[in-house]
Amino acid sequence: MTDADFCYDTQMSLLVSVALFAFGTIVASFVGVLAGRLYTGQSFLTGRSLCDACAKPLSAWSLVPIFSYLFSAGRARCCGAHLSLLSPLSELSLGVLFFLAYLKVGFSSVLLFLLLSLSLLLALVLYDLAHQILPSPLLMVFIAASAVTGFMTTSSPSAFFSSVSAAFLIAASLALIHFASRGRAMGLADAPFVFGCALLAGSAALPGFIFSFWIGAVVGIAVLARRPRGSRMGVEVPFAPYLAAGFLLAYFTQWNPFIFTSALSLPLFR
Repeated sequence: MTDADFCYDTQMSLLVSVALFAFGTIVASFVGVLAGRLYTGQSFLTGRSLCDACAKPLSAWSLVPIFSYLFSAGRARCCGAHLSLLSPLSELSLGVLFFLAYLKVGFSSVLLFLLLSLSLLLALVLYDLAHQILPSPLLMVFIAASAVTGFMTTSSPSAFFSSVSAAFLIAASLALIHFASRGRAMGLADAPFVFGCALLAGSAALPGFIFSFWIGAVVGIAVLARRPRGSRMGVEVPFAPYLAAGFLLAYFTQWNPFIFTSALSLPLFR
């Protein structure tokens, strides 16, 4: 390969990366509308977006992913109300995930299904954050997309069967926790959700499951620490965001948590 060919390939790769990041932010904006209007009787395909504070229609300049929030200093242009950080953070997250997906699988046929899986995953997380429930239609589509992605990225049908078996065991463990706690520890919908996450993660399913519990534990401790002293009120924390974060961390980094635990168990002095 000549220097000119290398420069051309680098420029094209950079261009595709930037385009996918921008596309991810746009998709995240649409996913936010989908999650916000699902089961409300509103169409997520038609109708103007409204300000959450004053219900006025938003202008086109208020709908530019990430930049509208930054340029308006986190305030609504129509009424000056403070805007939630959730929208720009979700747009930034999906943009980064689209970029990482391209780095992982390249511009291939599997990329489309991986991007679809990541978009559905965001929709489920946003809906769970808003309602502490996971809608069955989105769950089924997410599982199907993750299964196709997992099948296309595995080396053989036997490897895919192993991934499905591991995903089933992980999901069964969450279902067992649900029934053993009579639904107090976690919802039953977390089981099919983690099944889809494990199918997407493939060989990184078990590390992803461990990471999700670590992340959930850290966030849970932080939430409990911020409660008023002496308060006995229960805190309902959606688990889907931590499951998603753990599996995505394992999938894109291929980190092995068992290496970390073994390193922590080593004596400081020999």
